[in-house]
Amino acid sequence: MLSVILIWLYMIITAFLLGYGILTGLSLSGKYRVKRWDACVFCGLAGATVYAQFFSIFVPVGLLANLILVGICAAVLFFCRKGLRKDLGRIGEKWRELAAEGGSPLRKAVFLFLPVILLFLLYAYGTSRGILHYDTALYHAQSIRWIEEYGVVLGLGNLHCRLAYNSASFALSALYSMAFLGGQSYHCAAGLLAYILACVCLEAAGIFRRKKIRPSDFARVACIYYLLVIFDEMISPASDYFMVLTAFYLVIRWMDLMEERETEVFPYAMLCVLGVFLLTIKLSAALIVLLVCAPALKLLREKRWKDIAVYTGLGLITAAPYLIRNVLLSGWLVYPFTGIDLFSVDWKIPEGIAAYDAREIQVWGRGYSDVTRFDMPVWEWLPSWFRGLGGTDRVFVAAALLSAVIFLIRLFLWCVRKEKSGKGDKAGRLFLEGVVSLCFLFWLFTSPLIRYGCVYVYLVTAVVWGDVCTEFFAKSAEAAGSVGKSGRKKTNDTGIGRPEKGYRQRMEKACMLMIGLFLLYKAAAFGRETAAAYVDDYWLYQKDYDQYETESYEIDGIRFYCPVEGDRVGYESFPSSPVKAQMKLRGAGIEDGFRYAGQ
Repeated sequence: MLSVILIWLYMIITAFLLGYGILTGLSLSGKYRVKRWDACVFCGLAGATVYAQFFSIFVPVGLLANLILVGICAAVLFFCRKGLRKDLGRIGEKWRELAAEGGSPLRKAVFLFLPVILLFLLYAYGTSRGILHYDTALYHAQSIRWIEEYGVVLGLGNLHCRLAYNSASFALSALYSMAFLGGQSYHCAAGLLAYILACVCLEAAGIFRRKKIRPSDFARVACIYYLLVIFDEMISPASDYFMVLTAFYLVIRWMDLMEERETEVFPYAMLCVLGVFLLTIKLSAALIVLLVCAPALKLLREKRWKDIAVYTGLGLITAAPYLIRNVLLSGWLVYPFTGIDLFSVDWKIPEGIAAYDAREIQVWGRGYSDVTRFDMPVWEWLPSWFRGLGGTDRVFVAAALLSAVIFLIRLFLWCVRKEKSGKGDKAGRLFLEGVVSLCFLFWLFTSPLIRYGCVYVYLVTAVVWGDVCTEFFAKSAEAAGSVGKSGRKKTNDTGIGRPEKGYRQRMEKACMLMIGLFLLYKAAAFGRETAAAYVDDYWLYQKDYDQYETESYEIDGIRFYCPVEGDRVGYESFPSSPVKAQMKLRGAGIEDGFRYAGQ
């Protein structure tokens, strides 16, 4: 646990400084000031990931990469010191305002910072131990070690096709693994993302201060549920956790901006760049990029060509190292998608193998292991897939389907009625509902494995019902206001009185009570499970990767490893593959890469 805390402090400091430098440089000469510390950290983590990917193209990601990163952060600290001092001073002013509202500064400090510190310790504890994902020993650990020791090796996917999956999250894990210190390779990045999201979800406590529910509160509740589910799994560097946590952050902050009536394009555009980054973590998040339509339309309408060029260039820079690594690892621009065939290189994974891999991913998500079922019509495999879900997952998927239908009804009514009042706000909310609904449907009809797309299952329900409930409360308040002005109760055409303010407040309090009871129930269950799984160990060091018994074999004089039983090898047996690989070296050593044995 102590090792996790130290690495997290290093990650937070470097990510904050890197993100602060990036956002300061891009915020158009100080016209927009970043308002949240987590925006700097998330931007910095995304920037560090892009940096690590570029770095891996040339050399291994280890000590040198970290030294250069520290140098970059030191430069940001030096050149941005005035702006940083002002921003920290602004935070101090906000603190003094809070302290002036009543209560001693110590009491305020305990109220504001104690939960953040307790969450830090709790999530460091969770990240130091737990259950490692099955695929971590299958290929996650090996992918990270290849980046640590070699960076990129041409045709690495010919050793094991899953080594060509190339999630950007593996580069981030390699950058902060500290393997170059000579001890174990740490895997703390997913836990840090979970901690940041937990802090963001703390803002839901504002319900009790403002006595009002916002749509983003529903998304935060969904995120809290997910954080409790993965608490004993976030030790694993699985790309699924990086993707889901980043998607939650993106949507929650997008909703916050709408609720704050933010009109500046910059924060929305930066979240869209984060959407591009999300795509490089896992391809199943592809449709989240549709969010770019909102800021793009405004920029085009205002003819801000320079800003368009800047944001487009930023998106291309974010995606470039991912695409380059794809080509170097597999010979395909987007592996295992074979629809884009641009390169003819000797290390290319054969098209038949890539196509088979893509089909295997899809049928596996549908609940089958037989690839020949790839062409089954949706009406044949979807019912059996749904029946195979756990009870809780069935409820969530059914709720998500209902929410997508409700969105379509809301969109139809909005278009037919041509609402004028609050048209911009309603359009923005419907736009976000539409994007998350499309993301959910894309996941459902392609490869609906719950861990691939649970974020969209949760979010489409949270976003749609969050908007429905808050709109109902708002209209009830308007009706109550009309009663007060006229001095008598207004009625509709049926003679039924409109909801009064007291009724609206009771409904809103009932909704808050249901949310509170749900969270209390999950917190109690979480406490029981955590206590039952307690092990008096890993207080100094993080739990290491799982290890499995392996046997060696040789290809062109180079020793490789494969498992004695099963298909998992872990981290130590390196280089390895689940079975004896059908490939050969391109040159004299591993550095020259691999190619398929049939070529």
